[in-house]
Amino acid sequence: MTETVENQLDAIDREAAEEYAAQRRENIRSFVHTNPDYYISQFDKIGASSRFTPTFNATAGLLGPVWFGARGLWMWAIPLLIIETLGYVQVARGLFGDLAASARDRIASIEGTLELRRQQLAAAIEAQSDKVDVYRRTVKSLEDSIGGIRLEAQEIADQGIWIALTGLIILLVVKAAQSAVANSALESRFSDWVSDRSIRSGMPGRQIFFSAIFMILIVAAAMYHYCFPGQFETLTQFPTDPDIRLTSIALVEGFFTFCVTNGELIFDFITYGIRLILDALELLFVNTPWIVIASFIILLTWLTAGIRTAVWSGAFLAYMGLLGFWVKAMTTLALLGTAACLSIAIGIPLGMYCARRPRFYKFIQPIMDFMQTMPAFVFMIPVIAFFGTGKPAAVVTTMIFGGTPVVRLTVLGLRGVPESVREAAISFGASKWYLFTRVDLPLASPSIRAGINQTIMLSLAMVVVASLIGAKGLGEDVLEALQYANVGQGILAGFSILFCAMILDRLVQGARK
Repeated sequence: MTETVENQLDAIDREAAEEYAAQRRENIRSFVHTNPDYYISQFDKIGASSRFTPTFNATAGLLGPVWFGARGLWMWAIPLLIIETLGYVQVARGLFGDLAASARDRIASIEGTLELRRQQLAAAIEAQSDKVDVYRRTVKSLEDSIGGIRLEAQEIADQGIWIALTGLIILLVVKAAQSAVANSALESRFSDWVSDRSIRSGMPGRQIFFSAIFMILIVAAAMYHYCFPGQFETLTQFPTDPDIRLTSIALVEGFFTFCVTNGELIFDFITYGIRLILDALELLFVNTPWIVIASFIILLTWLTAGIRTAVWSGAFLAYMGLLGFWVKAMTTLALLGTAACLSIAIGIPLGMYCARRPRFYKFIQPIMDFMQTMPAFVFMIPVIAFFGTGKPAAVVTTMIFGGTPVVRLTVLGLRGVPESVREAAISFGASKWYLFTRVDLPLASPSIRAGINQTIMLSLAMVVVASLIGAKGLGEDVLEALQYANVGQGILAGFSILFCAMILDRLVQGARK
């Protein structure tokens, strides 16, 4: 009885396996369209092992990137195209290229100088000048240089056959690699196609045509450029018109002139608001007795991060005080505090608003990408145009550079709140305000605190850059050290900036823990 049941189960398993194999073969036929029997056997061979199984696909090896592109394997096609292009270029350079072109250009340049020195030598001899020997040595040196370059050019020209052989070896190696990996890459794409039928299958004629034209144009342009340098100017220099640049500059300048002229009241109001906060913090940090500020920072560090961190903070503060950096460090903290407070006050509400409005967040994401990736020296230009130089401009520059992490991480934290928790709160009758303040914000708090930390750290990284537009503080000492190559001053001031960053980081991280 038991054997009968086992036989029936085995028969069912065999039937299921045969049905699966038949279905897989039909899927492969639908996917590859061409030569299905070959690909069925190759895919079965690849699928039988969890490791990479090299196979041989002659068509893929022959057509190379054209085959991969036509199959939709562009992540393979592009790097293979680059390597193949290198091989074709080396073969063409070795057989047909003008390898000595750069050497001849150097010789022509030196010959022009040599002719001038010969004329000066003839004039010196005629005038019986005391510089005759100098000119003779110069002429002799230039003639020797020309002779050496001619020998070098001849040696380069004689290396043509070896360059061609190197290119041929590169082509053979990449062709062999393409043949070996083609079926594995296609089998991986087939696995994706089985679960997502929107992925393109087969080798459509238009894809073959597009891939072939693309590869031929790339290879032909590269071969022509490297084999005959300077013959086709469009390959060397982008075709442009100087008037386009001048017109663009005039338009940008006109736009900023219009903004400065018509937005003076707005910029003055922003400057006044920044000044209020900055003056208050400078009064707190700079004018308050140092022992009060130091005690407050040490106590706060102890309460948030522990006694050990408090001891280290006291040591850092002592370092800044003993080396005479106290006032400048407090000025830096005031500047940083203004920029960070404004960034956090704007960033957290903005992140809260964006967390539940994906369309608006998609709209401001490119703006935040621009703020983070544009070099600071670039956006300092319009800031100076709008706010002039000085501390308000430095605060605005710091906010532009360091204000985005708190927005991104606030959005990330609020979107990461589990829906099950929110649904449970709603089922117990939680209002929207209760849900937001008692569920969403507490659960998103670690991410929001991390955003605050990153904003503070990035703002502190702008200390030296902000000193270029009139911000005082430790950045001024570092900038002065750079100008006068004062290594000691720059290193000591840099350590003070580092210690300020460490104290602030421990405060925020300790509070988060």
